[in-house]
Amino acid sequence: MPSLRPTIRLLTVLPLVAAATLAAPNPASAVAVLVAEVRSVPWAERVEALGTLKANESVNITANVTETISAIHFDDGQRVKEGDILVELTSVEQHALLDEAQVRVGEADRQYERVKALVAQGAASESLLDERKRDLDTARAVLVAIESRLSDRLIKAPFDGVLGLRNVSRGTLVEPADTITTLDDDSFMKLDFTVPSVFMNALAPGLRIEARAAAYGDRTFEGVVRGVDSRVDPVTRSLQVRALIPNPERTLKPGLLMRVELLVDPRDALVVPEAAILHQGQNHFVQLVVDGDEGLTSERREVRIGARKPGQVEVREGLVQGDRVIVHGHLKVRPGQPVEILSTDDAPIDTPAVKEPAA
Repeated sequence: MPSLRPTIRLLTVLPLVAAATLAAPNPASAVAVLVAEVRSVPWAERVEALGTLKANESVNITANVTETISAIHFDDGQRVKEGDILVELTSVEQHALLDEAQVRVGEADRQYERVKALVAQGAASESLLDERKRDLDTARAVLVAIESRLSDRLIKAPFDGVLGLRNVSRGTLVEPADTITTLDDDSFMKLDFTVPSVFMNALAPGLRIEARAAAYGDRTFEGVVRGVDSRVDPVTRSLQVRALIPNPERTLKPGLLMRVELLVDPRDALVVPEAAILHQGQNHFVQLVVDGDEGLTSERREVRIGARKPGQVEVREGLVQGDRVIVHGHLKVRPGQPVEILSTDDAPIDTPAVKEPAA
């Protein structure tokens, strides 16, 4: 009777061979991946700081003389133009002196013209004419002095801006040290903040900044650096920086605390998605999709990275603009293996097809 043991052994091995054949990967089969193109975008280092706003121009409105207020021509928070009269001080005496000085100037001028005509006829001496000229000049100087004292009784706005709260009333006796109100030019705002001295070489007028205030949520106010202090603080080892922020809507107010991001070293940088970077010790790699003789294949390349942003990494060496890097499908792809691109950049993603296998 023939033995059935070899036949049984063969039937037992065949399913195992078939299962092993199905489980083994086919190196020639294309792997589905998601790629992104290397792009050149505006880039800058971001240095964070806290700053305080100041008005472009700001003064306390005070009087030059001690006198009572006779009239007030402004309200709280009013916007005024340069030269607008804000407050009038009592000036009855000065107006009387002004009238007297004008009469004296008129009389001195007539005497001068009369003597001048006599000198022309030879009926008066030149010395008399010089005396009349001196009297005329003296009267005019007195008139100018009285007009100047009278102008001190009119308090005017020195520039365009918005007034603060009124601190006086009609009839109040004011002195030169008393603050009547405040005036701020808020068309532009100055933002003062400090930056560590390690960024000293990168600081220069014209650098862009972005500022935010808690009162306005995520709203961003953009400005530029106007100047950098000439001294480093020996205690904090930091530099004082001043930036200008346009304020056309008059939204920002002096004294407001703002979070500042200083955009240092602005440049055009090559960036890739953060998911494209592979790390091995201190080295960094990406997997490229390149055109080969047999179609699209993968290529492993070492790169040198720079700064990071959420979701993006700057690549300083190893790539050029337009290269395609794999962002999903790393664990299924080996160098030189054929690949199939399912999507590029922001195209629709077939999530199940590019899902990484479990470790």
